[in-house]
Amino acid sequence: MKKKYACTLDEETCGKTKMAIQDTLDVVGGKWKLVLLSILRGGKRRFKELSREAEISPRILSKELHELEMNGLVSRTVCDTRPVTVEYALTPYSETLSEVLNAMNRWGQQHRKRILENG
Repeated sequence: MKKKYACTLDEETCGKTKMAIQDTLDVVGGKWKLVLLSILRGGKRRFKELSREAEISPRILSKELHELEMNGLVSRTVCDTRPVTVEYALTPYSETLSEVLNAMNRWGQQHRKRILENG
């Protein structure tokens, strides 16, 4: 039997909260999206630079960037060079995730420190 966790809010608010969290995870969930967003916070990157820096295969990187672009978080610019190069950058809309990324960074550092101290 699946354990049901009690929500301390009214049922409608709990449902909306659950839906909002699911929507967020649908956009930025997975192994790579938040990593890519954090790398791009340092400035625009070419495709191969992102692949190397994130240590991600070109096939997966292409898929992840496409999804981030579809959700308005990343822009793609084709440069007029030979050979053609493509640059990716954060959009102004991606700034709405700054609080989330900063909180995850703080939590991750605290967690790593705790594990190393208790390990």
